[in-house]
Amino acid sequence: MTETARVVIIGGGVVGVSCLYHLAQRGWTDCTLLEKNELTAGSTWHAAGNCPTFSTSLGMTKLQRYSMELYRGLEAATGTPLTYNVTGAIRLAHTDDRMREFEHVAAWGRKLGMPTEMMTVADMREAYPFLETHDLVGGFWDAHDGDADPASLTGALAAGARALGATIHRFRPATGVTRKGGEWIVHTAQGDIRCRYVVNAGGYYAQRIGEWFRPHGGRTVPMTVLQHQYLLTEEIPEIAEWTRENGRKLPLVRDPDVSYYLRQEKTGLNLGPYERGGQPFWTDAPMPEDFSFQLFPDDLDRLEPYIEDAMARVPLLGTAGISRVINGPIPYAPDGLPLIGPMPGVPDAFEACVFTFGIAQAGGAGKLLTDWIVEGAPEWDAWSMDPRRFTGWVDQAAADAMGLQVYRHEYALQHPHHAWPAGRDKRLSPAHDRIKAAGGRMGAFGGWERALWYARPGDDTTEAATETFARHGPWWGAVADEVAAVRDGVGVIDICGFTRFELSGAGAGDWLAGRIAGRLPRTGRMGLAYFADARGRCLTEMSVLRHDEDAFTLITAAAAQWHDRDVLTRDLRDGLTLVDRTDEVSTLLVTGPEARALLTGIGTTADLSAPWLSHQRAEVAGIGCTLARVSFAGDLGWEIHARPADIPALWDAVTGAGARPFGMMALDSMRMEKGWLSWKGDLSTDYTLEELGLARFMRHPGTPERRIALLEHDGAFDPLPMSNVLSGDSIVGEVTTAAFGHRVGKPLALAMLPVDLAAPGTSLSIDIFGRPAQARVLPGAAWDADFTRIRS
Repeated sequence: MTETARVVIIGGGVVGVSCLYHLAQRGWTDCTLLEKNELTAGSTWHAAGNCPTFSTSLGMTKLQRYSMELYRGLEAATGTPLTYNVTGAIRLAHTDDRMREFEHVAAWGRKLGMPTEMMTVADMREAYPFLETHDLVGGFWDAHDGDADPASLTGALAAGARALGATIHRFRPATGVTRKGGEWIVHTAQGDIRCRYVVNAGGYYAQRIGEWFRPHGGRTVPMTVLQHQYLLTEEIPEIAEWTRENGRKLPLVRDPDVSYYLRQEKTGLNLGPYERGGQPFWTDAPMPEDFSFQLFPDDLDRLEPYIEDAMARVPLLGTAGISRVINGPIPYAPDGLPLIGPMPGVPDAFEACVFTFGIAQAGGAGKLLTDWIVEGAPEWDAWSMDPRRFTGWVDQAAADAMGLQVYRHEYALQHPHHAWPAGRDKRLSPAHDRIKAAGGRMGAFGGWERALWYARPGDDTTEAATETFARHGPWWGAVADEVAAVRDGVGVIDICGFTRFELSGAGAGDWLAGRIAGRLPRTGRMGLAYFADARGRCLTEMSVLRHDEDAFTLITAAAAQWHDRDVLTRDLRDGLTLVDRTDEVSTLLVTGPEARALLTGIGTTADLSAPWLSHQRAEVAGIGCTLARVSFAGDLGWEIHARPADIPALWDAVTGAGARPFGMMALDSMRMEKGWLSWKGDLSTDYTLEELGLARFMRHPGTPERRIALLEHDGAFDPLPMSNVLSGDSIVGEVTTAAFGHRVGKPLALAMLPVDLAAPGTSLSIDIFGRPAQARVLPGAAWDADFTRIRS
């Protein structure tokens, strides 16, 4: 007899159990969890259990904050004992840049009402009397940091789920899935379970579970499995005495610049490094079918320099022997963040897996996954965790290299213009060799390699030079020159990798019109189209080129390929055809006041007098292409869309005629001067279309209480995304993106503000690394505000 459930969760670690608990809390009690061994098997049981709220991603900070709030009340909510220690934590800073990172995150804490604050060296010594501080410049305090026992946390969540009516099957492994009649059949040796939704919460076995979904449109889960070691000491009398006298544990200490944490464990210490020599384990043989409660052999030689550093930092560590070493498997996604959300390409299937810090993130993961299933979208923008952020370019070699890179640099500073080297050169422009030969310094955009800037003779092109928050990095002079070339003449940028769909079929126009907020362009014209979710929040933006009544090209961001495929195919009507042409067309943008003259000079059959936002088939330099009169640089210009094989010849023609190559940093500077919005930078599901100032693209706009505005400011640094905006001493908004406007010679930022404070001329300030920068709301675009140049 086939059992039934509304949702089946595969995997009984802390994340899977949290998903079950949260579904049951929402009233979805007819849900089942399958675990092939005992609960906590896999990575959960041997986890150190640290529970920080600190993250350099605001979405992850919100997720971890939710976890900590849940854990503090979980024992009372479930009636099940839970070992959860809120000790607070100190993060150590050896450099000014590390203090800047701390200041940025502390500002988030103030906005979110979290007890985080900056620390002086004296503060740190007072909070942790055994700490050596002579070489530190300061620190960061998180009062809600601590640790949880993985087994009792999982047990409390499981007890809560069962009490609400959900079902847990231990020692009942799932063996596969099939799809029938719009439902999933999950197979087990004890019988099948038919369900509407299925969740892969398989931990470091998630990739194997994911293979079951390949016949149903799935892909190989992008992940790798690494070793992580930590060691426990014997009792240290001084710590035992301090604990007795103070009635609590010592705060946790993290040294991100050296890369380890040090935590009180009973009356000893727990030291866990993320060592530069970190390694996978299963390299010469496949991962065994069952590694539920096993560990790898110790390998303390890799940890020796970290042990020595920690002993110098807290000399008490050197007075005790080692009682135990834990070396267990831990999964890593290519960017170190988990996969929470829709399984790419597979209907009614979700992922909650590949958690590097599963204990800290399990509570929030269960909440977000339940949001996805029950509400159709998460409460806050969770793109940084969305499984669709990794598209087909992430093969196993890239996943292994990138995951290992993250582990070896777990606490690394995330400088805004630093490009990490692993997993690169997976998607290349047809003109890649020419771009590199011209000095292109590359970055990855949805896996596609694009030039960030073009180095001049004598420019510092080392990776180390880009590891800075400074505005005047090695790119500064080159980017200024690139912008000047566009402003005064003509430039060209290779924008390979635009996601590109073709939509056609009888009634395609009516179908598409019913899914966007505004109106479709006329045949031969193009325009921006915005898709909103059920709450009116911005789901995505696409450029729409209309070829006929029912024939369209839809162009969107490179990284949006699988996300926007889901947006379009979710309820695609029978008789309509959607084809992904991303790999079949590539793009150059030729822009600047001399763009028309350049195209005329190299020969074109196009009507270059056709208006802004028009498109046409034509030849350029004897090559067939689509010319679209649009420029994200905010100047006269045309995008040239052509077959990849033709791009090198087009590049040679336009550069040979004098177009100066420019990169993405120059483009970002110029789009910022126009106040134009970037995908998942400004355009996110944290904001409604009205709040984003997009009422002109809507048929029936509402009246927002806040609105995005363009600000100029006097900061010495460009503010990072989500930097606080203040009116007086009150936090009133946040920066979404920022850049220096080279054409206007001013630092600029886009910020979300209350409507009354978004009025032109309003004086505000931006918290940039703990220092207030004076800011003023601009009346509109900082450059070509009346669109004279772009329409010329």
